[in-house]
Amino acid sequence: KSLWIPFFQVSNFILQSTSEKLFDNVTVIAGLAGEQCYLVEGSEKALLIDGLSGVGSLKAFVRELTDLPVEVVNTHGHVDHCGANFEFGECRIHPADIRLMYDHSDPERRFGFAMSGARAKAMATPPTMADVIPACAVKTYPVYDGDVFDLGGVQLEVIGVPGHSFGTIVLLDRERRVVFSGDACNPNTLLFLPGSTTIEEYRESLLHFKEYQPDFDVMYGGHGRNAVPKAIIDDALELCGEIMAGTDDRMESAYTGRHCYYAKRFTGDFKRLDGGIANIAYALDGIRKK
Repeated sequence: KSLWIPFFQVSNFILQSTSEKLFDNVTVIAGLAGEQCYLVEGSEKALLIDGLSGVGSLKAFVRELTDLPVEVVNTHGHVDHCGANFEFGECRIHPADIRLMYDHSDPERRFGFAMSGARAKAMATPPTMADVIPACAVKTYPVYDGDVFDLGGVQLEVIGVPGHSFGTIVLLDRERRVVFSGDACNPNTLLFLPGSTTIEEYRESLLHFKEYQPDFDVMYGGHGRNAVPKAIIDDALELCGEIMAGTDDRMESAYTGRHCYYAKRFTGDFKRLDGGIANIAYALDGIRKK
C-alpha cells in the first residue's frame, strides 16, 4: 500500500514524499531524487536506515508513521543518505565515514542533489534553499561489523561491506530473510568516488558478505524500488576478478561528472547487455591495493 503524505512546512514549502509498506514492520520512504530510506519497527523502538538528503523534515514525516522512539543508522556517509542526521542531531555510523558525512553536509550540495530528481522538478511549488535542514554538529555513535540492533522482537545484524565507501555497512534481518543494502552492491556500484576502496579491497568485502548469503534471499537498496536477488554478490565478485585481470569491458563513462570505467556495457537504465545484474564503475588507479 502506497501513501502520499505531506510533512513539515518550512518557509512556504510543504515537502511531500511517498512511503510504502514492504513488510508488516518495514516502510520504505522515497526522497525527492528517488533516494530511499527504511523505517524498521520493533515492539520497543524503530530504526531509520539512512536519512535521504535533508530537504524538508524527514523526522516529522517519520512521526506520522510511528510513535516509537527512533534511532538513525547510516549505511554510509554520502549526501543522499545522511540528511536526517542534521535534524535528529545524532546517528549511528561507521567511524570510517564520519568525515565523509561532514564533507557531504553542505546545504547547497544537498539541495542540488534533491533538485536533480524528476519529482522535485515537476512540483508546482518546488523547494528552495530555505527548506534545507542546516548542517550542524552531530553526535555520532560507532557501528561495526557484527553489531546487532535489537528493536524488541526484531533484530538487525550489521555486516561491514567496505567498497562504495570505507565505512559502508548493510543490515541483515534473518527472520524476514532480507538485507537493507544501501549502495553496497547493486546494478550501479560506484567505486571511483573519493572515499571508495580499491577493487581488490571490495572483492575481500564481498567475500565476507557472501558468508551471509544463505541467511537471506533479497536486498533492498538505497535506489530503486525493486528487490535485488542475492546472486548479485556472485556477479559482483566475478566482475572484480575480471577488472583485476583486465578482461572486463572497460566501458568509458563520465558518470556524476567524473571520468570512470564500467566493467560491463549497459543500456541507459543500467541493464547489462549480457543479462548480468551487478555492475561496477571504477578508476584505473583504484584497482589494486597501493
